[in-house]
Amino acid sequence: MRRVRVKPSKSQSFVGMIGGAVFVIIGFSIIPMMGMFGIFWTIMAMAIAGMHAYNYFTDKGIASWEIDVEANHQGINREEDFEAKLRKLNGLKEDGLITDSEFAKKRADIMKSEW
Repeated sequence: MRRVRVKPSKSQSFVGMIGGAVFVIIGFSIIPMMGMFGIFWTIMAMAIAGMHAYNYFTDKGIASWEIDVEANHQGINREEDFEAKLRKLNGLKEDGLITDSEFAKKRADIMKSEW
């Protein structure tokens, strides 16, 4: 299993950056009226705008969340892949394209590789 970092898209980051900038401007105007709350508001708005600007202008970015992804070299669920191999092999046998001994050998190989 591997951990994948997911960050906002460029368009989401752009909107967040603009929205954060608007709230920074509002924050500077309310500092005289609201005191410490106005300062707190402005600092938080700067952090939000800064994070979104960093995501927008760089490829690295800050992840919004992280998810665990099961590693799979083919991008296919392992059980589905296993079942598909067995069904295909059974179809070859039913169509008479392989013998019973070839079927048994290949089936054993598939079973062995999956476990």
